[in-house]
Amino acid sequence: MEILVQKFGGTSVESYEKMNEVCKIIKSYKESKESLGLVVVVSAMGRQGAPYATDTLISLCDKINNEPSKRELDIIMSCGEMISGTILVNMLKSRKIDSVFLTGNQAGITTTDNFSNAKITDINPQRIFKELETGKVVVIAGFQGATESGEITTLGRGGSDTSAVAIGKALGCDVVEIYTDVDGIMTADPRVEPEAKVLKCIDYEEVFQMADKGAKVIHPRAVQLAKSANITLCIKNTLNPSCEGTKICLDCISEIVEYEKENSLMTAVAHKDKVAQIKVKSDEETFSKILNQIENKNISIDMINFFIEEKSFVVEEDSIEDLEEILKNIV
Repeated sequence: MEILVQKFGGTSVESYEKMNEVCKIIKSYKESKESLGLVVVVSAMGRQGAPYATDTLISLCDKINNEPSKRELDIIMSCGEMISGTILVNMLKSRKIDSVFLTGNQAGITTTDNFSNAKITDINPQRIFKELETGKVVVIAGFQGATESGEITTLGRGGSDTSAVAIGKALGCDVVEIYTDVDGIMTADPRVEPEAKVLKCIDYEEVFQMADKGAKVIHPRAVQLAKSANITLCIKNTLNPSCEGTKICLDCISEIVEYEKENSLMTAVAHKDKVAQIKVKSDEETFSKILNQIENKNISIDMINFFIEEKSFVVEEDSIEDLEEILKNIV
């Protein structure tokens, strides 16, 4: 059976109207190729401020506890994808499209026990295959999994992208489609540069660097995983599905060469916000202890600079509290 994984982000499932467009895309694929096994990975509904968005769910705990338990946060955060997934399945069923919803745990996704930033260690796809064999569209909650002992975990920012690619790898897929609210990967953020253009194709290394430096179309971990499995990623627009979008793969190198001949050697410009620069004045031994603790906490650091009197680096906004705790305990 040929299997295709499609991932729909928060802006694609933020309302009934947007989900209706998702249903149209799914129906179109099922009607064009009845033998196609379709797996759909969903994010939570909408972005910050939306009633069931991940940040909104987090704020429910933040309001009553400045340092909420990460275990319990993972439980409430996982609800966002469960809500969007169950609604989508019911919309599909109302359109006579047989489908079933699975949580990350039910889909066989096993992770580490690092709550709020877990890593996938294994995927047992037997349940997914079983549902596909009955002709169902399998809708899976992205961004989540469970430890071997059954604890619910979430995968950190961009986790739904990682879920989709990891599931695609486990199912032996050649292609994973990532649906968002733009026509593909662009040469710059269109909110900053109105004349930004859509890239037809790009290789893994370039898109990884863009994602790592702030481009938000796809998460770096998902790109790394796709490259390791030689999975072609297609970035498409939910509201403009006929648009070709951007293809990320090894086989499009010749297309990239032609593009660079016609244009320039510069592919795109990315930027990153909501980061903090940290400066540490300490001896080498103390700074080494700090780096070890940062690694133990799985905090990602960037733009590292070593000076005679100080060391500086950049961290994501949501890692600041963990970093402050490390510095207070060591410095």
